[in-house]
Amino acid sequence: MKQLALEFLRVTQTAAIAALPWVGRGRKHEADEAATAAMRRVLRQIQMDGVVVIGEGEMDEAPMLYIGEKTGTGQGPQIDIAVDPLEGTNLVAGGQNNSTAVIAAAPRGALLHAPDMYMEKLAAGAGAGGVIDIGLPVADNVLRVAAALGKPLREMTVSVQSRERHQAAIDAIRETGAKVRLFDDGDVTCAIAAAMEESGIDLFYGIGGAPEGVISAVAVKCLGGDMQARLLPASEAEHERCLRMGLSDPCGRLTLQDMVASDECVFAATGITPGPLLSGIAHASGGRLLTHSLLTSGPSGVHFIRSMHAGSMAG
Repeated sequence: MKQLALEFLRVTQTAAIAALPWVGRGRKHEADEAATAAMRRVLRQIQMDGVVVIGEGEMDEAPMLYIGEKTGTGQGPQIDIAVDPLEGTNLVAGGQNNSTAVIAAAPRGALLHAPDMYMEKLAAGAGAGGVIDIGLPVADNVLRVAAALGKPLREMTVSVQSRERHQAAIDAIRETGAKVRLFDDGDVTCAIAAAMEESGIDLFYGIGGAPEGVISAVAVKCLGGDMQARLLPASEAEHERCLRMGLSDPCGRLTLQDMVASDECVFAATGITPGPLLSGIAHASGGRLLTHSLLTSGPSGVHFIRSMHAGSMAG
C-alpha cells in the first residue's frame, strides 16, 4: 500500500486541478464531472487490481467511478477504493472554502461498504483514543474528551456542520462550556481535523453521508485517532439494504476497526479551495499551479505536500 501512496496522491492532484476552472461558476455538475473523469483516468493507470467500493453511486446512477467498477491495470495488489472526486460540489460552484478531492484505499475486503444514507459520526485524536462513545449524548463525549486531554471545557472546540438537524447537539455542546466551530460543507476534512492536534479541533460530531464517514475513518486511522459511527436508515428499504450488505445490526455501533479493518490503508486529499487543513490551488509564475495535499499511509504519519504542476494539467 505504501508503494501506491504517491500514485493516489497524483490521483487527487489531477482531480483537484480538473475542478479548478469551475470554481465560482455556479455549475456544480460540470465541476463534479470534470474531477471524476480526471480521477478515473489516472486510477486506470495504476498497477493494481482495484474495485470502487465507495464512489459516485450505483452503476445505473453514475457513468464513472460507480460502486463495483473495476479500476487500475488489473494486475498487482487487490485494492478497495473509496473516492470523492469533489467533496464540496456546492462549495466549488459558489467559490467557497473547504472543497477537496479525496481518495482512500485499503486491501480487498478491509473497507465497510457503506450504503448511501445518513450516518452519525464522532471523531477525536489519539489523546482521546478509547474515550468516545457514539451511544452516549454528545455532551457526555465532550466531557470525556476534555478529561482525557486534560483541558478545561472553556478551551474545548467541537466541529459541527451548520445544519438544522444539529441544533440540539450544538446547544448541548455549548451548555458544557465548550466552543462550537461550525462549517458548511466538507465534513471529511473537518472529521480529519479532529485527529490532528495542531488543527485546534478536539472533537468532531455530525450526521452526514455514510460513504464520507468511511473515507474519513481511513484518514483518522492513519493518524492514530479514534472514530465511531452508526448508520441511520430512514426507511424499511434502507434497513433492508443494510442487511443485504452484510450488516446484521444496521443501527449498531461501528468502531474504527469495523469501518477500516486493516492498518495497511492510504488516504490522500488535495485542496481545491482553501480549508482548515489544506490551502486551495494557487497560480504561480509561468502558468504553473501550486497544490497543497495531505497524504497518510498506515501508521507512518501525516505528510503535507506542496507540488508545482504545469498549467496545462488544468485543461
